[in-house]
Amino acid sequence: MSIEQKMLDMAVELVNKRFPKGWGGAGVVRTEDDSYFTSIYLDNIIDKMNTTLNVCIETGAMIEAYKHDKRVTHILCVSRADENEECEILTSCGVCQERLRFWGTDVMCAVTTPDNSLKFVPLGELQPYHWSTAKAFGTIENFDYHKGS
Repeated sequence: MSIEQKMLDMAVELVNKRFPKGWGGAGVVRTEDDSYFTSIYLDNIIDKMNTTLNVCIETGAMIEAYKHDKRVTHILCVSRADENEECEILTSCGVCQERLRFWGTDVMCAVTTPDNSLKFVPLGELQPYHWSTAKAFGTIENFDYHKGS
C-alpha cells in the first residue's frame, strides 16, 4: 500500500470513529521516519463567534510531529458533510501551507480534485509565487528547521 493510500485510509477511519454521525474531518501527517500523526478539528464556542480563531483539522497532527522533533514529509486532510457522504480530500488552507513551509517546499500535500482522486503535489507547486521568494526574504525561502537554517 502506498504512503498516500495509507494516509487516506487512516483519515477516513478516524472520521468514522470520532464522528459516527454528522459532519466529520481528520488530518494525517507522515514524517521522514515513517511515523504518522492524526488530528481532528477543535470545535469550540469561540469558533462560532470569530472564525479567525479556528484551528484547522490538520494543525494538531503538525504540532504532534513537531513535538516529537520529526520532519513532516506528507500531509492529507479530509472532510465529509455527514455519515452518508464520502470523505472529500481538502487542500490545506493558506495558513496551514505557511505552517508546512517550516519543513520546506518539498512537503507532499494532498489536493482537492474534481473527481476526489488521491493526488499529492509538493508544497512549492502550491505556492509558486510565495512571498518569501522576494529578495528581502531570500533566507526565509531556504529556511528548513531540520537542516538548521
